[in-house]
Amino acid sequence: MLDETPEIDNPDFMLLRLGRKLRKRTGALDEWWRYYRGRPPLPQLPKKAEAAFLDFQRKARTNFCGLITSASVHRLLALGVTGEDGKPDPDAARWWQVNRLDSRQKLVWRVALSQSVGYMLVGEHPTKTELNGRPSPLITAESPRECIVEKDPATGEARVGLKAWHDDIDGYGRARVLYDDTSFPYRTTERCSPHRLPWGPDSWVYAGDREEGEPHDWGMMPLVEFERMPDLGEEPEPEFSAVMDVQDRVNLGVLNRMAASRYSGFRQKWVRGHKFAKQKDPQTGQITVVEQPFVPGPNSVWVSEGESAQFGQLDATDLTGFLREHEADVRDMLILSQTPAYYYANDLVNIGADTVNALDILHVAKVREHIAAFREGLEDVVALAARVAGSERDYTEATVRFANPQHLNPAVLADAATKKKAIGYPLDVLAEEMGETPEQVRRITAGAASQALLAASLLPANPAPTAGNVPVDEGGGDGG
Repeated sequence: MLDETPEIDNPDFMLLRLGRKLRKRTGALDEWWRYYRGRPPLPQLPKKAEAAFLDFQRKARTNFCGLITSASVHRLLALGVTGEDGKPDPDAARWWQVNRLDSRQKLVWRVALSQSVGYMLVGEHPTKTELNGRPSPLITAESPRECIVEKDPATGEARVGLKAWHDDIDGYGRARVLYDDTSFPYRTTERCSPHRLPWGPDSWVYAGDREEGEPHDWGMMPLVEFERMPDLGEEPEPEFSAVMDVQDRVNLGVLNRMAASRYSGFRQKWVRGHKFAKQKDPQTGQITVVEQPFVPGPNSVWVSEGESAQFGQLDATDLTGFLREHEADVRDMLILSQTPAYYYANDLVNIGADTVNALDILHVAKVREHIAAFREGLEDVVALAARVAGSERDYTEATVRFANPQHLNPAVLADAATKKKAIGYPLDVLAEEMGETPEQVRRITAGAASQALLAASLLPANPAPTAGNVPVDEGGGDGG
């Protein structure tokens, strides 16, 4: 049985505490995931109509929450790491490429914006080593369903981390409590469900070989958290949290429009003055069948023997109001989530670059806030990777560069760079502003330097002094 003494340095206590917090937030994560994937609760109609409209309910869902999330993820791209001198760091670039962070970072941004928080875990690579013999760093993207951290209330920094998962091979739950100098592995006492790990004190046993845990010399807790813009004192929420009610309203409006279009969108016929044939049940005497001789069709002719028979049709339901309501709800979603209106083009036709930039202002500002928060986490990841690799270089002053989230016309960028070059901006700064990676910046500056050296070597040499080109004051005489 695990020791539940409430101390932060007690790994048994932290395993159960963080595991229960992990289970507690699962309900919210499930709800957010359903909205992100376009599967929110079905829009509801009166109970008497539920059976008739069940198929409509499934078809009425339109996924705008996924669009809102992806619109921000598309603008988030970390380009690489530069040192305190602004130049790309070769070791950090190698770790970046080995761990495929160009693509894996998107997994973290997407889960952080759709599930409120994402994680990166840094450890030792199982197969690759550094020149000094130490293991190369392994950086993995982690899910908030399997990871959680405990923060220091004084500093706000993560002190203890938990990685818990289900082993599909043997059916047991696995967990590891992470500290800045030690980690403690655990295993469930019995096989369990992959969707719900148990968190009772009798459900887990310590699975390590050493009672004091498995030490490491990294000096940092290896689980790095990436929160999506939390308010002060509040838990983070996904990118679309402010518009979930509007998403439900959009789905209900679509359902109402589909129902109106299906059942009253076509002109309904009526007949008056015609005597319909009826049939009675011989046992009960009740009318069981009423003849319906008037069947619509392209070659049908309706005839009645009634002297005053009349035929007519009702007006079809006007769906314009439903469409306007839908447009207004979608517009509200985009405004509240600070997503550019051109993602829902509608009446935006032949808009210019200035209009696009104006529509982008709030969205770009929001993405820059994400960049400011996520950059700090990535810098911690790089510092951890250096310690795992045994690097003696201090990465506290390193900077992770992100691409400019504002989409500008390449011609505009080139024109601005040309003008800045004319007033003395160095080439490497201009290349950074144009969105080049640190490695590409180094290649550009090296290529420019080699071309300048080659051009200088091809210039004609200064001619040797002769009687015709030696100045008078250097011995040429006065000709007398």
